Amino acid sequence: MPRSSMDGVSLMSNSSSLRVLLAEDSALLAARLSELIRRLPDVELVGTVDSETDTLSQVVSATPDVLILDLHLRSGSGFGVLRALTARGRRPKIVILTNFGLPEYRREAEAFGVDAFLDKSRDYFRLPSLLTDFARDRAEHGPH
Repeated sequence: MPRSSMDGVSLMSNSSSLRVLLAEDSALLAARLSELIRRLPDVELVGTVDSETDTLSQVVSATPDVLILDLHLRSGSGFGVLRALTARGRRPKIVILTNFGLPEYRREAEAFGVDAFLDKSRDYFRLPSLLTDFARDRAEHGPH
């Protein structure tokens, strides 16, 4: 059963906050990441999704500044999301967070112009500082 795109997220938006959409098919990891994101200053979680279709829909409706994207989703894939977003033009910053940190996956993701490629087992700890840096950059230079 798909998770709600709002999973307890406040409908009140702080326009100065960095808006983050999380696309993750593991409910347990999505809950942990959601908690981590909600604790960051100047960062707002605008939704969680677990499929390619829901991710693309929420990118349009929630207009996140950052998309944290798993490569393997409940249905579809992160690469399908990347292809579709590339075809659309303007898109959020994209952080790949995957269990499949294979060099060929990294190269393919980087060819799509992702902003970061993180392996869940090795790089998970980097996510908070990366989001904080994106929020600081947004505050200094405005939304892209």
